[in-house]
Amino acid sequence: MDARPPITVAIARFEDLLALGLRSLLADDPNVAIVVEDIAYDRIPVVLQAHDPDVLILDAGELADLATVRTLSHEHPHTRLVLLGQDLSTAECAQLLAFGASACLAKDTQARDVRNAIHLAARGLQVMPRGTHHAGDARLGHSLLTRREADVLHLLRQGHSNPRIALELDIGVETVRTHARGVYRKLGVSSRRALVALPALAADVPAPRAELPVRPARRRAAARAGMRRPLHD
Repeated sequence: MDARPPITVAIARFEDLLALGLRSLLADDPNVAIVVEDIAYDRIPVVLQAHDPDVLILDAGELADLATVRTLSHEHPHTRLVLLGQDLSTAECAQLLAFGASACLAKDTQARDVRNAIHLAARGLQVMPRGTHHAGDARLGHSLLTRREADVLHLLRQGHSNPRIALELDIGVETVRTHARGVYRKLGVSSRRALVALPALAADVPAPRAELPVRPARRRAAARAGMRRPLHD
């Protein structure tokens, strides 16, 4: 059983259909708790002060200007900002990330990837829509990490061996290797040293709030081994 407390999420005001999709998507995730929703944009600073959520989901098109993200990020550093937008360019997404956003996604991003982006943002990682890439920045891979890949990424960056990661996550060593290969491929690196050196991952990536419990039988075994659907559907 996952012992981690849920990620607290606040949702700003969206058009009705998209708001319904977000609510349904997150209601299906036991690791996420919506603490407040349908927030008017002029009320966001007050709401963040009152609730201090882990993640705030915003409609990029409703912002007065992109610099609003910089202000929110500076004044509420413990709340990660996930932005959904219509026809956002690579340059706009790069600017939003530079201003402090944790994720910049198209509104038609698959529900699975929106959920993954929320989990990654809560860990301090930055993600962009599929198919966008900012030259020279390896962190903006062509696809998003899965939640398990993010768990493996965190432990890889701590310098743990594959057997140790298997123990921590209650999975097999070969499964760890598979997830590690996925991490390397998606982040555009070929070694652990290069992974640690990535600018987007070099600092301010908080540890998971608690590790998954490991059953003794699986611990011994590991030691011996050394949704494609649109959000608005």
